Amino acid sequence: MNRRDFLTAGAAGLALSATGVHVWGQEKKPRVGLIGCGWYGKCDITQLLKIAPVEIVSLCDVDKKMLADAADLFAQRQECKKKPKTFTDYREMLKEKDLDIVEIATPDHWHALPMITACEAGVDLYVQKPISVDVVEGRAMVAAARKHNRVVQVGTQRRSTPHLVEARDRVIKEGKLGKVGHVEICCYYHMRAKENPPDTTPPANLDYEMWTGPAPMRPYNSLVHPRRWRAFMEYGNGIMGDMCIHMLDMVRWMLDLGWPKRVSSAGGILVEKNSKANIPDTQSATFDFGDLQVVWQHRTYGDAPDKNYPWAAFIYGDKGTLKASVNGYDFFQLGKDAPTLSGKAVIETDKYKDDQSDVEAIRLELPVASAIRGHMRDLLNAMGSRSKPVADIEQGHISTASCIMANLSLKLGRSLNWDPNKQEVVGDEEANKLLRRPYRSPWVHPESPAI
Repeated sequence: MNRRDFLTAGAAGLALSATGVHVWGQEKKPRVGLIGCGWYGKCDITQLLKIAPVEIVSLCDVDKKMLADAADLFAQRQECKKKPKTFTDYREMLKEKDLDIVEIATPDHWHALPMITACEAGVDLYVQKPISVDVVEGRAMVAAARKHNRVVQVGTQRRSTPHLVEARDRVIKEGKLGKVGHVEICCYYHMRAKENPPDTTPPANLDYEMWTGPAPMRPYNSLVHPRRWRAFMEYGNGIMGDMCIHMLDMVRWMLDLGWPKRVSSAGGILVEKNSKANIPDTQSATFDFGDLQVVWQHRTYGDAPDKNYPWAAFIYGDKGTLKASVNGYDFFQLGKDAPTLSGKAVIETDKYKDDQSDVEAIRLELPVASAIRGHMRDLLNAMGSRSKPVADIEQGHISTASCIMANLSLKLGRSLNWDPNKQEVVGDEEANKLLRRPYRSPWVHPESPAI
C-alpha cells in the first residue's frame, strides 16, 4: 500500500461510516473516554473527532485544571457540543459502563492498572507507548486483552505513517535493500531536562498522591508535572522508553521481527550531571535478533551525525540503504550519492483545516497528524472485525519489554538472553527479579498469567 492507497483506504472507511453502517460494527456513535488529559491525549482524541462520528463521554485526570480545560476543548470540538463528564479517579469513570473506547494517555507508570480495569469493563482501547514500566505489567496487560477479547491499539503510530508504509512496501518488500544485516536507530534531540529547581508543595489543582500512584513517592518538583515527568526513571524508562521504542517498533514492523534473542546496553549520565533528572544522557543498546542486530544510540548533547535524520532508523542491506524518520525517507541504491526513492510526511492541512491552528492550540505535530488519524481508523476497523490492529498490544509489549531490558542491562552491566516463551531472562535470577518493580501501597501489582 503506497501513500495514495493508504489515504484512499482511510477515506473509504470514513465514507462507509457516513452511511450509518459503521466500520466498527455499531449503529450508534462510539462513546469515548480519555484517561490522562495532557498533551498527547488531547492530540489523539481531537484527531479521532476529525475522522469518525464519535462522542467524547468522559474524561479523567488528577489535575483539575487540566481536566477542566480538556472538557471545554472537547465540548467545543465535538458535534453534539456536550461537555464530557469529568472524573479524578479512573475506577469511578469505568464503573459507569457507558464507554466503547478508552484511551490511556497518562504518564507511563499509570498505564497498566487503568488498562486492565478497562479490559474488565468491556471496552476497547488505545494505549500510549510504552505500554508499561516493567515487563510483568506488560505481560499482564496482554493477558487481560486476550482474556476479555478486547481490541487494543498501542500508540506506536509509525506503523500507520503514510510515507513509512510506502517505504516498507516500495523499498523493503520489493527487495531493493537486498539482504539486511544491520540497522542503526538513534535520537540526538536535546530533550533531557537540564534545570535543577527546588522541591516545592504541589499546586492545589494537582492530587499528587494519586498522580504518584504505584510509583515511589518523591518530593514534588516542577520537573514532574506537567509533561516533564520523563526526567525521572521512577515514572518511565527514560529516552530509551520514550524515543527508542518508536524506532525499534518501526524497524520490527518493517522487517517482520519478533523478540530479540539478546539485549545489551551501556551508558549513563556522562555529561549533563547538574540536573535533578536521573535518566541517562548517553546510552547505546544492541538488540540481537540472531542474523540481524539493531543498534540504538541516544545523546542529549552535541550534533547529530546526519542532521536530516536526528531521530531515525538507518537500515543497511547489501544492495542499498534506507533512511527513515517521522519527516520522510530516502533510499540510496548501493554506490549512489543521491536517493533513488524518497518520500515526505503527509501534511493534510488542506483537508483538515484545524490542523494548522492545532499546532498552537494543543501542540499538534503536523507530520504526525495523518499517522494518528490512520492509527485511529485502523483501531475502528479492528473493532468492527474483532481482529488485531496494526499495533496490537502484544506487539507493543515486545517493543516495550525490549527497551526495558536494555535499561536493565545498563543497570546490571551485562547482556541479557531472553526466552520469549517463558518471558524471562535465561539463567539470571537477579535480572528476572527486576522484571517486576515494587508497587507503593495500597496499589497492587497486576499478576502475570500465561499469555
